[in-house]
Amino acid sequence: MRFLLLNHIQNAYQSLHSNRMRSYLTMLGVTIGVASITTILSLSAGASKVVSDQVDALGGNIAVIRPGAPISNPLTSITDAPSHHDFAASTLTERDILSIVSIDHITELAPLMMINGTVRADNVAPDNTPIVATTPELAVISNLTVGSGQFLAPGINQDTVVIGPQLSINIFGTDQSIGKKLSIRGSSFTVIGVLKRANNPINYNSIDFDNAAIINLGSGKAISGGVAQIQQINIRGDSIANLDQIIISTNKMLLENHKNEHDFSILTGDQISQPTSQLFYAIAGVTAAVAGISLLVGGIGIMNIMLVSVAERTREIGIRKALGANNYDIASQFIIESLAIGIGGGIFGYILGYLLAFGISTFLTFDPVINWQIAIFALFVSVVMGTLFGLYPAIRASRKDPIDSLREYN
Repeated sequence: MRFLLLNHIQNAYQSLHSNRMRSYLTMLGVTIGVASITTILSLSAGASKVVSDQVDALGGNIAVIRPGAPISNPLTSITDAPSHHDFAASTLTERDILSIVSIDHITELAPLMMINGTVRADNVAPDNTPIVATTPELAVISNLTVGSGQFLAPGINQDTVVIGPQLSINIFGTDQSIGKKLSIRGSSFTVIGVLKRANNPINYNSIDFDNAAIINLGSGKAISGGVAQIQQINIRGDSIANLDQIIISTNKMLLENHKNEHDFSILTGDQISQPTSQLFYAIAGVTAAVAGISLLVGGIGIMNIMLVSVAERTREIGIRKALGANNYDIASQFIIESLAIGIGGGIFGYILGYLLAFGISTFLTFDPVINWQIAIFALFVSVVMGTLFGLYPAIRASRKDPIDSLREYN
């Protein structure tokens, strides 16, 4: 049995080597498909890992409260049509903040109030500038570093703002803008700090701090009509060991405030990055499905070439059967040939995919991830391609009558 397998592999090698150009061109379809999927998956995993690493770097003792009930399957929330809850006001309020801050073992708490409006200075108004109203604790919880000036602090004039370095350049032409004036929704603010450049718009707060304007929560309420719509509350515990107790107490407190309506989510660890990760994987899934078309084309190419090979080697099949080879032996020989094409294309595709991923990552703020799951997936796809599309030609070859095969080429 082992000798037969080695003999089949040797015959497959000789057959593919005798038609090298044809074999390489057939592999190319599989290579392109596997390379595309490898590139997409490695970049998606890299983007997801950025957020997970941020949460781990903060010590693992933070939790995030977001409006809306917990989602059992975040992927369905991306693909399903929006519900009426998606258009409702945030369920988190200032009362929740005041209640949570008194819970034992919480050292810092920072609400995030996102404000719709325009940041303007000297008639320059960049588009899509994030405006965040929060408290001084955000710098500690989210590890924000001030490049010049200072961050928000208790007792400082309410009409002050901390801005990202890129926003400073966009509206003032320099990242040294301490003391300059800008307006947010028509209200004047003085710049007291410019953040240190992070070059990382992907984070668990979903805020590009390099382009953001950060003001006090009181100022945010004032320019929003006196009502605070809280989109997120970040809390930090004194240790990882006490985080579970903090979550239990916070959940109990919020249920009391919300009249036992579980219209909020408390996330920790990998759960914090899950919405971002699911979004990237959903995008990757759709893109990979499109890339899968090239795999289908490559598979059809394998079947086509194998059928041609069967037709060309009809006499060889007849001779092998006349010498005692059975249907299984003939089918195995052709299956091994198609497997060799599929696996060869998969290996080249995997390598090419990572080369492309690292090339693309030079224009991004994160690196692709190399892991065994992607390698196994690439190998699995290659084996399936070689087997599935080589099966019909192999069966067709095995069913040829030896007498008819020999007579056809006499």
